[in-house]
Amino acid sequence: MMPLLVAQNHGLYHLSCVLLVLSILSVNVIGQACMNYGETSPSNPSSCLCPPGFGGATCAQPGCGGTIFDGSHRSLAQASSGFANLTASDCTCGSGWGGVGCNVCTTSSACQVGYAAVNGNASTTSGLDGQVGLNDTIVCNTAPAVWAAGELSCQVNNPTLEALYPLGSTLNILRTLNGSLSPLHNTSGTLLSPSTSSSIYAQLMYAGVEQFFCTASPCTQTLSNSTTTGSSGNTASSTWTCQNLSCSCIKNATFCGGVPVSNLTTTISGLTGTLVVACDSTNTCHFQQDTINSVFGSQGLSMEGCVFGECVTQAVIDTTNATSSAAATSGGTELSGGVIAGLVIVGAIIAFGLAFIAWGWYVQRAAKKLPFNGGQSGGISVRWSDISYIVQSPKSSPYSLISKSSIRGGKIILDSVSGNIESGQLMAILGPSGAGKTTLVELIAGKTKSGQCTGSITFPPYAPGRRPRVAFVPQSDILPSMLTVREALTFAASLRLPESLPASSKAELVSTVISKLGLDGIAETRIGATDGTGRGISGGEARRVSIGLELVSCPDVLVCDEPTSGLDSVSAFRIVKVLKELAREGGVTVSHQGSHGHRKGVAVICSVHQPSSRLYHTFDSVYLLSNGRTLYSGPGGLAPTQYFKHMREGGGAGADILPYEEGYNVADYLLDIASESPDISSMPLDNNAVGEVTLSVRSEEKADRGEDVEALLSKQNLAQGMYVATFLTQLQVLCGREWKVLKRDKTLFVAHVCVACVLGIFCGGLYYQANLTIAGFQARIGCIFFMGSLIAFSSLSALYNIVEIRPLFLRERSNWYYSPTAWLLSRLIFDVIPLRIIPTITVCTITYWMAGLANDAVHFFKFIFVIVLYTLVMTLFNFLLGTLFRNGGIAILLSALSALYQMTFAGFFVHLASIPPILRWLQWLCPLKYTLEAISINEVGSGLMINDTLQGVPVNISATLIMQLLFGFGLNNYYRDILVLFSFIAVFGVAVVAVVWLRVRERR
Repeated sequence: MMPLLVAQNHGLYHLSCVLLVLSILSVNVIGQACMNYGETSPSNPSSCLCPPGFGGATCAQPGCGGTIFDGSHRSLAQASSGFANLTASDCTCGSGWGGVGCNVCTTSSACQVGYAAVNGNASTTSGLDGQVGLNDTIVCNTAPAVWAAGELSCQVNNPTLEALYPLGSTLNILRTLNGSLSPLHNTSGTLLSPSTSSSIYAQLMYAGVEQFFCTASPCTQTLSNSTTTGSSGNTASSTWTCQNLSCSCIKNATFCGGVPVSNLTTTISGLTGTLVVACDSTNTCHFQQDTINSVFGSQGLSMEGCVFGECVTQAVIDTTNATSSAAATSGGTELSGGVIAGLVIVGAIIAFGLAFIAWGWYVQRAAKKLPFNGGQSGGISVRWSDISYIVQSPKSSPYSLISKSSIRGGKIILDSVSGNIESGQLMAILGPSGAGKTTLVELIAGKTKSGQCTGSITFPPYAPGRRPRVAFVPQSDILPSMLTVREALTFAASLRLPESLPASSKAELVSTVISKLGLDGIAETRIGATDGTGRGISGGEARRVSIGLELVSCPDVLVCDEPTSGLDSVSAFRIVKVLKELAREGGVTVSHQGSHGHRKGVAVICSVHQPSSRLYHTFDSVYLLSNGRTLYSGPGGLAPTQYFKHMREGGGAGADILPYEEGYNVADYLLDIASESPDISSMPLDNNAVGEVTLSVRSEEKADRGEDVEALLSKQNLAQGMYVATFLTQLQVLCGREWKVLKRDKTLFVAHVCVACVLGIFCGGLYYQANLTIAGFQARIGCIFFMGSLIAFSSLSALYNIVEIRPLFLRERSNWYYSPTAWLLSRLIFDVIPLRIIPTITVCTITYWMAGLANDAVHFFKFIFVIVLYTLVMTLFNFLLGTLFRNGGIAILLSALSALYQMTFAGFFVHLASIPPILRWLQWLCPLKYTLEAISINEVGSGLMINDTLQGVPVNISATLIMQLLFGFGLNNYYRDILVLFSFIAVFGVAVVAVVWLRVRERR
């Protein structure tokens, strides 16, 4: 399964992996005049002051029998094979003393007898700081807490160590809190701590022989639980935290070169930094340091069967117990820097969100208080003069992708066309396919075009440069399929009418538009898919709904692109009839109080492909295009036939014009002329074919009132940049629509949740209750990797949703319904939460508990937190791809490839350190790598220990070591990984907003 398991038949190799962190290759012998951190005696430079329990010229010999009060006169263990050996010396402890070396008191009488044997009847408080005159009775404190200076002796029982060193190992520790308060402070030849500071002295004894010794100073003691006084002292649990740890090996001792294959000298000498000795009332202690924790787990090296003993006066206990008890019961655990940083970030996000909501509410409230101008609209004419539109032809030059296009070599779509329409008129723009009809109506409507425009468009009586409300109905019906007709119109009215207009007035306006368009019978019917893939309203009804979406904004000019295309003759005539009524009567305006009345006439311009005779005669005026040139602009009916008859009779180029046959469809006749006589001259600007008022624009009027088309379009976009609705209103309305869609179309949500449950059960069953062996640990990481990969691929549905809803967003954004930011927030709320986060939490929760991962709430919620962050990263990444590429296939391909890339560089299949340097940097761009590392650290941080047997050798080590060996993850990288995932979220979020604002816009 993984490289380590391949070598199961090589026990020595496994053993070397387990002991790798112990660094058993080199020997670094430290020699010094006084062993065990003793100090040279000021009165006798040839002798040493030794810690209690040691003596001899160099403090290298442990005490043998006697008591700790004997000091330099205490009998010592004799050397055996070059080392002082307590076992070989057959040392036995006197009554009331215990522990290896007999340094731990067990009864108060032992302390009293031992003190009296050396000091006679001298007061035990003599020379003690501030204790004279108090109760000087010596007692033996056998609790973990220390009052002055206490000894402890523990058995080191670890299967891995016992496999290497099968004889008994014992750790003796002297903890000195305040040496001046201990009866030992005046003992001859005894050193409690340097400069009377708090300290720890520790010695490891193996088979009665000292192997190495350590010291750390200064120290602080933290107590917990209850405290009692008496001969037993304080029963509180005690945790000692000491700085400046330093350890030294004894040359050629068993641990330090006596067995060359397991020489620990370098490792022991490298133990530095902070030392923590935590003891509880169950006679268990933990020796904790970073290197030791990485081998034996977060609890460090466990020691069992500990005995505690401290000879101390009752006066010391009485005077310090109250303070110690208060400190023991008052505190809690200090928050780490990472937790504080996380709380600050979360608090900042919450504060920003609340401030944003408050600001939005204030702006919304101010907008509702503005006076509503329910005045008349309409009565606007449209005039265009010398409009030309050129599309750049593709170039083969490699620089064409980055250089600005020029007009030369472009395709001419419109060639100096001119015309006008008065308010209250209905104009039909006719011409064969490719004549430029759609281009002209889009330019009039102010749509953004990709080509280059010249000419002028004005809207009398508006001053040049100003633009009225121009509504545009596109050729295709892009509608929200899950809303009813009334809901769709209400949505448009809520965003396109002033907020000062009450909701009741907007609802009345919507009802009026529904009645005017003849949609009363289907007002409560869902629109459905307009592409025929879903049931809903008919094509003609959908076209009227599209017109209604523009009418609710009370436009001055209505422009429709082929409103009759794809409809039968009856539906087409009904559409044009509605447009005729709108042109004559205008729309309906609603005042602040709700009253309504007729507006002025509206100019309605429609491009029509091939109208029937009945449909043709509905139009007031006709505008005929051919190859981008104007062939006719004037009244409708039979007037065009009279104009072309006049041209044919005039001779010249018009002689080839086909004659009109009575009863023939005039529209078909005009299309025949535009298709078969493309070389006839354009209609002169001053021509008056049938005695009607000239419909073209005079050149002097152009000079006085004209405006360049590109400048006009940019000014219009700038002017319309102020959305009618405030941002908070936009977000509320969008969220309301998304909620309705989610309630009515439950298939996607139910599918995600059901699939999550199935996959959770499958994955949980696959890794069910992974054991604590090396293979089991690999299975745990594999389970985490599987869930990360599942999230990476399941988030592809977010990309598809963006691609699917993109056309509707483009139409609504081009009509200034809402800002892209409001749309993105609504998508984030109603796509990420129900379709990403809830299914992710479902599958991960099921898998987590079935697989038997760290079974406590803290580590579970940290796991969920990381998974949710990764879900947000992948969702935003797919949002970015979905908005960046119009082709959904390309976006899906890139998303799938990125998921495979993440799986490669996550550290599961390939050890990160073994990746070639030229490719290794790619791991830093892999979100799954940070996710897998953070969750793995969270898992081993729960104190996970590996209990395995390799070729008969028991292994009991921390899972941290295996994690570092197999995957190369750093133990202290959890909060770094969290911050990196937040950075990915921020970068992708900003990128999505930027792309939507700059690229996802309608461009025709």
